[in-house]
Amino acid sequence: MRRLIFAIPLAMFLAACATSPTGRTQLMLVPPDLAIDESRMAYEQTLGELTDSGQMLYDPALAERVERITGRLVAAAVQTWPHTAGWEWSVVLVDDPEMVNAWCMAGGRMAIYSGLVTKLDPSDDELAHVMGHEIAHAVANHSAEQMSLAILQGLAVLAIEIETEDRGTATAADMLATVALGLPNSRGAEYEADQLGMELAYKAGYEPAAAVTLWDKMRAEDGGAGVLQFLSTHPNPDNRAARLAIQADQLRNQPPPRPPQPYPVRIHP
Repeated sequence: MRRLIFAIPLAMFLAACATSPTGRTQLMLVPPDLAIDESRMAYEQTLGELTDSGQMLYDPALAERVERITGRLVAAAVQTWPHTAGWEWSVVLVDDPEMVNAWCMAGGRMAIYSGLVTKLDPSDDELAHVMGHEIAHAVANHSAEQMSLAILQGLAVLAIEIETEDRGTATAADMLATVALGLPNSRGAEYEADQLGMELAYKAGYEPAAAVTLWDKMRAEDGGAGVLQFLSTHPNPDNRAARLAIQADQLRNQPPPRPPQPYPVRIHP
């Protein structure tokens, strides 16, 4: 029985491996379609909360700019991954001047916070790399991957609790599982989103080097505060900028693509 308890998480891990768009091995206990369904419900809840709190940003100029940029990025994504044509592509503008953030859920539901625009003052090319990076998370099924990692981690902790009857041991195992499973994969997912995001932005007609200047602005806004790379869910900013600069040089040596016609993207509100 004890062997069975420990064998279940391992068997699930071995049976549910998938390959990402860059060739990276992913754990997929959660089907991407399920992640999209869960994201749809979470997005609707988020829209309701933003409406209730008065944080839905009405800014016609920003809305037009975001619609134009994301429309080209989504067009590039649909050309590369045709199944995403059926996604409900949308962006909510969030009125939060202190939040420098943007995200894209599974299924193409996005958000951009006003603080990202006011604090970083990004060019169109830089903003395209922000949104391209977030779209890349969605097309690479990173939400389903993170959900799968959480399930596997929970099963491993439960197995140790049953085996040892020691809550403290289980807590320690939980921490180790986070480091061993969650964080390295998260760094891999971030590097993957950097790579795919730059490729999307380039295909959409935006300057590759803008990804590097964007990170320079982010580091300046951060004020130089750093975190230990080994325990960070995001790669070290210096390493990240260096990787992006190499990729930008490689793309610059290719014939520039013709920007696609923008794909319909709904902007909230």
